[in-house]
Amino acid sequence: MDTEIVRTFLEIVSTGSFIRTAERLNVAQTTVSARIRTLEERLGRSMFVRHKGGASLTPAGEQFLRYAPTFVQLWQRMRHQVAVPPGHSSLLIIGGEVSLWQPLVLDWMSWMRRSRPDIALRIHIDVPQDLINQVAAGLVDAAVMYAPPHRHGVRVDLLLDEKLVLVTTDPEAGRVDSPGFVSVDWGPEFAREFGSSFPDATGPGLSVNLGPLALRYILAAGGSGYFRMHAVKPYLASGRLHLVPGMPQFSYPIYAVSSVDADDSLLGPALAGLREVTSAGTPA
Repeated sequence: MDTEIVRTFLEIVSTGSFIRTAERLNVAQTTVSARIRTLEERLGRSMFVRHKGGASLTPAGEQFLRYAPTFVQLWQRMRHQVAVPPGHSSLLIIGGEVSLWQPLVLDWMSWMRRSRPDIALRIHIDVPQDLINQVAAGLVDAAVMYAPPHRHGVRVDLLLDEKLVLVTTDPEAGRVDSPGFVSVDWGPEFAREFGSSFPDATGPGLSVNLGPLALRYILAAGGSGYFRMHAVKPYLASGRLHLVPGMPQFSYPIYAVSSVDADDSLLGPALAGLREVTSAGTPA
């Protein structure tokens, strides 16, 4: 069976819509419909009930969902073995969400190249929802994420209970109501906790939805903002940034996600390396 058909089926389950699946896969809606029609013809059962709000699984679709991720993962493993570059024993695809690539994923890559040069690497950076779908489908072997959504067949392990701390380039003007404060979107939980801690804070003049970009900005132009402690450690040590005393700190746990069906003989060393660079206090 064509794996694209099964992946399309899994995307519809994830999005709940043929239209959104077509947008995500960057194909025509007729292509999505044709793939599902082919699947239904081969299995002799209807997979989805289409309605105004999208699409939901039939009982037969629910049964097929039990096997579809495994089918894709098996194909992925076979493709890995066939596609292994010369001079390497295996291929591993590791990923991370956008806000965590620098330098956690970078340090992970470096560890792998030093410690396991026999394993070829492919690195995939993506938004959280797409990343967890790719892990569930076997397209990514393991990834680092903040607050991963629950998905059947995905193993989630806590790596680090990171803290978001308020730092500033100017110790005399580092409060959240100062003109140089940069608001960073660290997710809805942070937004709720921040609002509770600073109920009188007015809307900032600058908001950024990517932590590394906001950090680079205040290092270049000056200002203050909430950032991950591991990301600002080297700048605190060098004196380029200062921790604002007396300000609340917020939890920002980081997780490793992988498939429950992953090949542990291949993935085990990679996850051990990830835990090593995390516990060593490498800037993340």
